[in-house]
Amino acid sequence: MDFSKLPFEAAAMLEGLRPWVECESPTFDTSAVNRMMDLAAHDFAVLGATVERIPGRMGLGGSLRASFAPSGALQPGILVSGHLDTVHPVGTLDVLPFRIEANRAYGPGILDMKGGNFIAFEAMKQLIRAGIATRLPVTFLLTPDEEIGTPSTRELIEMEAARNRYVLVPEPALEDNGVVTGRFAIARFNLTARGKPSHAGVSPKSGRSAIREMARKVLEIDGMSGDDCTFSVGVIQGGLWVNCISSLCTAQALSMAKTDEDLEAGIARMMALSGTENEVEFTVTRGVTRPVWKPGQPQTMALYERAAALAAELGFALPHGSSGGGSDGNFTGAMGVATLCGLGVRGAGYHTLEEHLEIDSLIDRGRLMAGLFALLD
Repeated sequence: MDFSKLPFEAAAMLEGLRPWVECESPTFDTSAVNRMMDLAAHDFAVLGATVERIPGRMGLGGSLRASFAPSGALQPGILVSGHLDTVHPVGTLDVLPFRIEANRAYGPGILDMKGGNFIAFEAMKQLIRAGIATRLPVTFLLTPDEEIGTPSTRELIEMEAARNRYVLVPEPALEDNGVVTGRFAIARFNLTARGKPSHAGVSPKSGRSAIREMARKVLEIDGMSGDDCTFSVGVIQGGLWVNCISSLCTAQALSMAKTDEDLEAGIARMMALSGTENEVEFTVTRGVTRPVWKPGQPQTMALYERAAALAAELGFALPHGSSGGGSDGNFTGAMGVATLCGLGVRGAGYHTLEEHLEIDSLIDRGRLMAGLFALLD
C-alpha cells in the first residue's frame, strides 16, 4: 500500500485548519474552548465519526470523543490523544493573525497542537475517501486542559488508553523531525505569601510585604535548578493598590526531572520552603504532577520501529528521543500502553507570538499518520 499516493494538498489542509486556529481557545476561557470543541465535533461528524461531547468539570471546558469503527475491526484499537486548548488569550489573533509566509503558517495554537490534531483528522479523511479501511477502531479524544497539566481529564485519558492497544499523540515534532518515545516528569506547585498590610506612604514600616517575600523566594527557587531537576516560577500575582503594602502574593512554579526519583527529591525541596520569615508566612502546596514516561519501553519501541519503517517508505528519516515539556503521553506511556508522541507538524515558537508550523510537514506527517491508522494491528 503506497501511502505517498494519497492526495494530501497543503493548500486545502491550511484552508481546513484556518477555522480551528481562528477559533481561539485558551484553557481558562471555558466558552471559547467549548466553541472550539463544537467546531471540531461538526467536522468529525461530517466525516462520519460517532461523535460524543463529554461535559467539562472543575470549571473547565468539555471534551470531544470521535470514533471510527470499521466493520470487522477488532478491539482494542488506536487512540489519538490531543488537546484543543492553547496558552494564547482571546485577542491574540490581533497580533498573531493566521498568515502564510513562504513555508510557514502562523497563528495561535497552530503548532501546539491544532495543526497536529488537524493532520490526524485529515489522515482519516484521506483514508475514507480512498476506501482504505483501518484494521483497528480509531478513537480521537480531544481535551480542554493539557496546557495547565490536565487536571480535569487525566482520568478520562487513562481510562480511554486502557481500552486501546496504541496511543498516538500529535504534539509538535522534535526539531530534527523526530518523534517522542519518552518524557520527563513534571510537577506544579502553588505558592502563597501572606504578610501584613499597611499604608505605603504613611506607615510603610509597619507592614510586611508579601510581594517582597515572594520575590526573594522566586530567586531562591530559580537558584535550585540543576542537571537532575529544574525549577521555575511562571505565574505571579500580588497587590491591588500601589499605595498599599500588599499582604498577599500568589505564584505558580514548575519542576521537571528525568526520573521519578529526582522529581520526588525536587518536590521535597520545594515543600521544605514553607515556613515563616520576616513575619511573612510562605506556603507551598502540590499541584498537578505528570509521571515520567520512561524511554526504551519495549511496546513503545516496537510501535516506533513500525513508524520509522513507514517513514522510510515515504522517503524521510524519523529519529526519536526522550523530551522535556510534558504531554498527555506522559500518562499513557507511564501506564505501559504503546505510545508515540511528537507525531504532529514541524515548526517553532509555540507559546510565543512567533508560533508557526512548516507547511511542507503537513503532507509528510499526514501521510505518516494515515499509514499508521491503516497498518497498525
